[in-house]
Amino acid sequence: MARFGLRQWVVVATVASAALLQLIDTSIVNVTLTQMMGNLGATLEDIGWVVTAYAVANVIVIALSGWLAQRIGRTRYFIGSIVLFTVASLLCGLSDNVWELVVFRFLQGMGGGGILTTSQAIIVETFPREDLPFANAIYGMTVVIGPTIGPTLGGWITDNLSWNWVFYVNIPVGIAAAILAKLFLPPPTAHHGGGHTDFRGILLLVAGIGSLQVVLERGQEEGWFESGWIAALALVAVVSLVWFVWNELTISHPVVHLRLMRSRSYAVGVFFCFLQGLGLYSSMFLVPVFCQTLLGFTATDTGILMVPGSLTTALSMPVIGKLMQKGAPARLLAGMGFVLFAVFLIVVSGFTDRVGGHDFFWPLVIRGIGMGMIFIPLTTLALGQLQGPEIPQGTAMTNMVRQLGGSVGIALMTSFVSRRMTYHRSVLGEHVSTASAAAMSRIQAATGALMRQGEPYWRAQAKAVASLGGAVARQAALMSYLDAFRLVAVFFLASLPFLLLFKASKRRPGHVEVHAE
Repeated sequence: MARFGLRQWVVVATVASAALLQLIDTSIVNVTLTQMMGNLGATLEDIGWVVTAYAVANVIVIALSGWLAQRIGRTRYFIGSIVLFTVASLLCGLSDNVWELVVFRFLQGMGGGGILTTSQAIIVETFPREDLPFANAIYGMTVVIGPTIGPTLGGWITDNLSWNWVFYVNIPVGIAAAILAKLFLPPPTAHHGGGHTDFRGILLLVAGIGSLQVVLERGQEEGWFESGWIAALALVAVVSLVWFVWNELTISHPVVHLRLMRSRSYAVGVFFCFLQGLGLYSSMFLVPVFCQTLLGFTATDTGILMVPGSLTTALSMPVIGKLMQKGAPARLLAGMGFVLFAVFLIVVSGFTDRVGGHDFFWPLVIRGIGMGMIFIPLTTLALGQLQGPEIPQGTAMTNMVRQLGGSVGIALMTSFVSRRMTYHRSVLGEHVSTASAAAMSRIQAATGALMRQGEPYWRAQAKAVASLGGAVARQAALMSYLDAFRLVAVFFLASLPFLLLFKASKRRPGHVEVHAE
C-alpha cells in the first residue's frame, strides 16, 4: 500500500504537470504548421526546422541532464528548466519570422529536455523503493496522456484561436509549476562545482547526438544518403559517438557515466528502453498517419480517437503499480504488455480503408493496457537499484535512449512505408493495363457513366483512367501501412525472449522485483 503524504502528492503533481508541458509540446505544434507557414511566409522545408530544432535540443539536453543536475543541484536545475521552457514559449508565440521561431524552439527544447529527465529523477529519489512502482504509475499517466492530447489541443487552438496560442497556453502552467517546485521540492544540495569538467565529452556528445537526431528527423525528406549534407552528418554522428564512448570509459570524471552499464539490471533496462521507444513511437506514428491519409480523419478527429486508449493507460498504470507492490513479477507484466501490443497491431493490420473510428476503439484500449504493462515494469527494473548521484545519470540515459529509439522507429517506418508503396504500386500496376480485361471493363464502365453526366468521350476516358490510377495508388498505400503494422507486431513478439535477460528474483509481498543480478 502506498504511503503518500501531502508533500509527496504535491511533488508528484508538480513534476507531472511540468513533464506534461514538455510532452504536449512534442506533438501540439505538428497540427498548426500549415497556419504557421501562411502567417510567417515560410516554405514547407523551412517550417520543418521548427520541429527538428526542438527534437535536437531535447535529446542533447536529456543526455546532459544528469551531469547538469549534479553540477547545479537537481532542484535548482529543475526550476531553471521550467523557467527556460516558459520564457521560450512566450518568445515562440511572439516570433515574427520562421527563423526566430526555430531559435526559440531550440531554447524551448533545451528547457523541455531538462524537465523530463529531472522530473523522473525526483520521483525515483522522493519515494521509498516499495512505493516506487505506484509513484511511477502516477507520473507515467502524464507521459502517456501528453503526446495524445497534444494534437487534439493543437487542432482546437488552431481552429478557434491562432498558432501563437499553442505556445501561450504553456505560460500559466509553467509559472504554477515553478512556484510549486520552489515551495515543495527539497532545497538544492551542494553542487559539485570543482574538479575536472569533461569538455571533450560534452562536445562529442552534442556533435554525435545532435547530428544523429537531424539525420533521423530530416533523412526521409532529403532522400537519406543521396543528400550530401545528410551523409556528412551521418559520418559526424558515427565518429563522434564512437569517440565519445571511448572517452567516457577512459577518463576519471566523465560527463555521462557509461560505467553504470556494468550493472546488468541497468544495462538490460537501457536496452529495453530503446526497444520500447522504437516500438511504441513507431506504432503511435503509424495510426494517426493511417487515419488521416487513408480514412480522411482530421487532426482533431484523430486526437479524439486516441483518447480512450490513453485513458485506459492512465487508469491501468496505478493498477500495475499496485500489482508490482504485491509481488507481481515485473518481467512477466512487461511480457504481457508486449503481447497485448502485438495483438493490437495484428488486429489493425486486418483493417480496410472502409473502417471507421468505432473500429479502432477496442484495439486502442488493448494497446492502452499493454502500454501501462510495459512502462511501469521497465522503468522500475531499469532505475529501481540506482542510488544517490547514479539516479540523475541513470534517468538521463534511459530517457535519451528511449527518445532515440523513437526517432529511429519513426524514421524506419517512414522509409519502410515509402518503399512498400513503390513495390505495391509496381505489382498492382502490372495487373492494371490495357492487357487486363477487368481493368478495361472498369475504365469503359466509368467512361460511360461520365458521358451520361454530359462529359465528352475524350475527357470521360481520361478521368476514368485517372480514377483507376488513384484507386491503385490508394490500395498500394493501404497495403503498405498494413505491412508496417505487421512488421511492428513481429518486432514486439521477437523482443519477448530478451526479457529473460532479467533474472527472476525471489518475491514477497511488498517487495518489488527491481534487480537482475
